[in-house]
Amino acid sequence: MTARHLPSTTTMQCFETAARHMSFTRAAEELSLTQSAVSKQVAQLEDYLQHKLFRRVRRTLVLTPEGSLYLTEVRKILAQIEMSANAIMTYSGHGEMLKVATLPTFGSHWLSAHLPAFFGAHPHIRLNITDRVQAFDLEEQDIDVAFFHGHGRWPNLECHKLFDEDVVAVGAPAYLARTRLGAASDLAGCHLLHLSTRPDAWHRWFADQGVATARSYHGSRFETFQMLIRTVMAEGGLALVPRFLVEEELAAGRLRLAWPHTLHSHDAYYLVYPEPLGELAKVRHFVAHVLACAEASPKAS
Repeated sequence: MTARHLPSTTTMQCFETAARHMSFTRAAEELSLTQSAVSKQVAQLEDYLQHKLFRRVRRTLVLTPEGSLYLTEVRKILAQIEMSANAIMTYSGHGEMLKVATLPTFGSHWLSAHLPAFFGAHPHIRLNITDRVQAFDLEEQDIDVAFFHGHGRWPNLECHKLFDEDVVAVGAPAYLARTRLGAASDLAGCHLLHLSTRPDAWHRWFADQGVATARSYHGSRFETFQMLIRTVMAEGGLALVPRFLVEEELAAGRLRLAWPHTLHSHDAYYLVYPEPLGELAKVRHFVAHVLACAEASPKAS
């Protein structure tokens, strides 16, 4: 199919607006067109697709099943066109965009605190930061630099270790006050909260102390540490978290250690990027800044 046979953006806009208002007249008003022009565009679209997109029920427009299906796709297309246009309109011609992916809670607790200094040192580099919960293919998703947690060996990626991780069990003071904890095994009787990407964390924490329990996998699961920590602070149970993510809460007394044992994780936090991108100045500047911040930061342990 050649491009000249595809529906125009004007045609898709007419259809989307008519579907949103369920009225050709109101769509025409929004688009500054005549009612007949909108109706004609939709009719041409129906001819092209060989499916009716609307039907009239008691003088009211209603989407057909085909119309509902096509509306979902049209909205995706129009949204992508708008985003692409905005990206060009806001491009100054004097800067570069660096696409960064980060673990959500790591980004909000550690990375965000070190971004202002980078902005000041490199005003020509703009960051586009997104959240990712698990490791992914950077090249496939068009990401320049990412922060991973794991073993530090990912194919075709340059990996820089930032810091190790020590994991502690925490709870809200009021929750702990209601709970009798005389031994590490007593924690198994509490409501244990889990991170979905680390389902065996409590099992490893108990095993590290020689405690065997059938309840180490029981409890609620969360996708991010952010929500896990907030739930613990709301007296929802106990959680295992990297200590550096809750240092402020521990210092302020909003959280307390449920038990003094620390689990030294075999995994660590890494800054990674595809090997060929290491020659790009924007990547080199960002990597150097993050590594310097990690070196100067209090260790995760």
